[in-house]
Amino acid sequence: MAVTVLIFVLLVLFCSQIDGQEAVLRVSNGSTVRQYCLLVNSSWSNISESPSAAVGYPLVNLTSSHLCTAGQVTPGSLKGKAVVVMGGDCVVSQKALVAQDLGASVLLIASVTDLVTPSANDSEYSKVKIPVAMLRYRDILDAMRVFPQGMEVRLYAPPVPPFDGSIIIMLLIAVFTVTMGGFWSGAAEKAKQAAGPASEECEGRSDSSELSLYSPLKVLLFVAMMCVMLVLMYFFYKWLVYVIIVIFCLASASALYNCLDSLMTALGCGTLSVSCGERSVSVRSLLIAAVCITLSVIWGVYRNDDRWIWVLQDLLGVAFCLNFLKTISLSNFKICVILLSLLLLYDVFFVFITPFLTPNGESIMVQVALGPGAGGKGDGKLVIPADPSSSYEKLPVVMRIPQFSALAQNMCMMQFSILGYGDIIIPGLLVAYCSRFDVWMGNSRRTYFISCAVAYAVGLVVTFAVMLLSKMGQPALLYLVPCTLLSSAIIASVRKELRLFWSGTNNPMALLEA
Repeated sequence: MAVTVLIFVLLVLFCSQIDGQEAVLRVSNGSTVRQYCLLVNSSWSNISESPSAAVGYPLVNLTSSHLCTAGQVTPGSLKGKAVVVMGGDCVVSQKALVAQDLGASVLLIASVTDLVTPSANDSEYSKVKIPVAMLRYRDILDAMRVFPQGMEVRLYAPPVPPFDGSIIIMLLIAVFTVTMGGFWSGAAEKAKQAAGPASEECEGRSDSSELSLYSPLKVLLFVAMMCVMLVLMYFFYKWLVYVIIVIFCLASASALYNCLDSLMTALGCGTLSVSCGERSVSVRSLLIAAVCITLSVIWGVYRNDDRWIWVLQDLLGVAFCLNFLKTISLSNFKICVILLSLLLLYDVFFVFITPFLTPNGESIMVQVALGPGAGGKGDGKLVIPADPSSSYEKLPVVMRIPQFSALAQNMCMMQFSILGYGDIIIPGLLVAYCSRFDVWMGNSRRTYFISCAVAYAVGLVVTFAVMLLSKMGQPALLYLVPCTLLSSAIIASVRKELRLFWSGTNNPMALLEA
């Protein structure tokens, strides 16, 4: 079960989105103001960046017409005004030219389906001189309800700052998860050593769910299975996505239970057992299990409500990663090097190489990460959503933090800073190994653990810095793997423990016997 869950989790690593051509429609009448999502075409629409600088226009509602011809419109009725019409029946440029000839200053096109950016043939762009934008028909209905006596509209597109505060929160969550997961793994190893071999034999069943990667062949097979699963997800996404959702619900509930139960034990909370015949039931365990199952079910039911469900998904995701770093172990540094290097190649290949191999020039990693319904085009992990209002199932294998500064983009669809679980778990496995090695060596200062955790934080800062400077999403493992591997190797070399660190033992005689 642990292998299956890890394979599914590592299908998606780091992906990020940039803003499209979203804008804001500010509707007002007196002191009452409403704002709605717009999609504009920058080739047509040179609009202001703030509502105060935008020009206000009275709105004429012609949603009973498609405005493909000027025959049904009273001459002069649109002069100097904004007009909203229904989409369809003719191309956007035809509607725009008719509205322009009638003297309209702005054309709004209402859509009852998903929003798409208004476009036309190259020869038509130079003919249209007025702003053209798409909006949802339901938003027009809402505006008519709120402003029955008429309304004034302003179009503006607030710029998105290159840096958003959500990146800091994402950084803190990732570093906290990796650090706590490594600490928990070391604490579990220390408790196992304190209990002695006899206790390990008695508790063999409880440890049967743990997985240790100890041979290069096992690592190779593991990575090969991941590649196969990613390709299957690319071709059969609409079915397998629900399998992953079910697995995530079960695995995250179990992980959250283990985290909460361990936390209660560490805090000294009693179990308050109740006997029923010959069996004893822990009230604490029942309460924790009920809470975890409830939270998992709530996420499953409301998983597509972006307004608030990201909080619960991140909570379950942190618990999942923490439990994984505690239960999955790499036996030595050699296995760490092989696994992290192979996964780095895996990440780069499926992001940057697969666009040359797929029929449509799509990156397999990006398409799986965003889902086939995203419909955008990408360069590496930089993705431009073609339709910000489209609805599709997304893989629950990422941490998500809403972008605070993307006003227009969030109005159309919540924009998130995203970090995949793989970018936490994969380097975290090395951090956990360093934590266990500190225990094996009796290193009370936790030199390996602390240095590797700091290296992970530095690697993540470098990832975000390159992303901001290049304005392109980056494969995080490209920076995290070298930072963590090199720092760990350097520390081991300086301490003259590289051979012990490489073999994963604190017994020098074991090296001679090997």
